[in-house]
This record gives sequence, C-alpha cells and structure tokens, in this order.
Amino acid sequence: MVESTESASYAERLRSLSGAKWKRILPVQLPYQLNLKRQKLGRTLDIGCGIGRNLVSLSADSLGVDHNPHSIAEAKKAGFKAMTVEEFEASDEAKPASFDSLLIAHVLEHMDEESGRSLLRSYLPYLRPGGVVFVICPQEVGYRTDATHVRFVTDTDIEKLCREMGLTPRRSYSFPFPRFAGKFFPYNEFCVRATLDGTPS
Repeated sequence: MVESTESASYAERLRSLSGAKWKRILPVQLPYQLNLKRQKLGRTLDIGCGIGRNLVSLSADSLGVDHNPHSIAEAKKAGFKAMTVEEFEASDEAKPASFDSLLIAHVLEHMDEESGRSLLRSYLPYLRPGGVVFVICPQEVGYRTDATHVRFVTDTDIEKLCREMGLTPRRSYSFPFPRFAGKFFPYNEFCVRATLDGTPS
C-alpha cells in the first residue's frame, strides 16, 4: 500500500530525512538554497511546502501551503509561516495577485497530469501579472526514491503544463549537475522558470 502524502508518517519521514546527522554536519542543502535565492522570487507562495525546507530560502513575507496538517505543524514549529490548504483559502492571505511568485517544488511527481493542471490552475489567481512560476521535479534516480511518486515529470512536461496554463517558459535547466547525472545522482533536479505574461523576468 502506497503511503499517503497527507499522513503523519509522511511528515515524520520528511522530518527524519531533513534532520539526518550527516545533513546537519555537511551543508548539503546550501547549493539548493542558493539556487532558490538566485531566482529572486520576492513574496512567494510555496505550494506543497511540506515541513518548510524551501521557506528558509525565500523572502520573510513568503507563505507555505500544504494539504498535510502534520507537515504544516512541523513547518510552524520551525518558525515558518505556513498553512493548510483550508486555512489558506479561509485567510486574508488568499487575495488575487498578491504574490510575486509561485514555487512548486517536488510536487507534480506526486500526482497525475490532470491533478497537476488543476493544482496550478487553482493557485494562478494569487500570482500578480508578470509574476514567476518556478517548478522543480526530481530526475530519474530521485524519482525512484519515494514510493509516493506516481508520475515521472520532465522539464518538457513542465514547460508543456506552463504553456497550457498561459505561462511563458523562460528558462529550463538541470541542477546541480548536467542532465546525465540524474540517472545516477538522486538529488539532480529539473528546474523550469516561467512567467505569467510576456514580461521577461
């Protein structure tokens, strides 16, 4: 039976992985944090924020949202501003065009294609005109490390989704190593940056 991303055990697994002793000794997250900071995303809505790993790299006025209340509790405990989907939708934060960017990191691979479309469509109204959508998905080995992954999503798939939603893909790249590394390095990622309209960003 595949573990649900809404379960308490899933949130605990994220916490355990993040808090591994060797990760506390070595700054393994630093390249990924710098990659996010270089995007200059401004006020960001981190969709599927989990326990808040990416919120540390975003501006202080950013907000994380996730469907797992246990993950949100962990994020809040760590001092991040985070809400469940229901809390967000009922809050004053859910204002049209109130975010500079949407971050969707390691989320699309957890859902089928139509669910991914619905997710992005539901959050686009909160993005300001000219704003950025930044999407990150794992490559081959990373995809196989999590039993809750249901669909391998490539940079081409992400670009296609963005175009279907009226976004303009601006940059697509493999991080932190070239594309071939994704076949043996579990932390290689597809990164796609798109904008809401024709404004370069």
